[in-house]
Amino acid sequence: MFIYNVTVNLSDDIHAEWLNWMRSTHIPDVMKTGCFIDNKLVKVLYVQDEGHTYSIQYTFLEMEDIENYNKNFAPKLQAEHSAKFKDKYAAFRTLLQIID
Repeated sequence: MFIYNVTVNLSDDIHAEWLNWMRSTHIPDVMKTGCFIDNKLVKVLYVQDEGHTYSIQYTFLEMEDIENYNKNFAPKLQAEHSAKFKDKYAAFRTLLQIID
């Protein structure tokens, strides 16, 4: 199994709106793609950056799942996020392999 991890740092002024939108819209839309089997929204503590930092972790079974997501779904979903929150956040993505 694998985890697609998206770490996002956001400014204070969008924090509440972003969190609500992630819970009610974005994460459900990502899960509707069928590429992932589970997700977690985690707050990162003790970050020295200003604002708030979160990790959204999507679990998937095979590398083909993330390839499908990146090819067929990610561009649209990421564009929606960018359009909504513009220059108020920074994000980076990592792939993790679950060992145990």
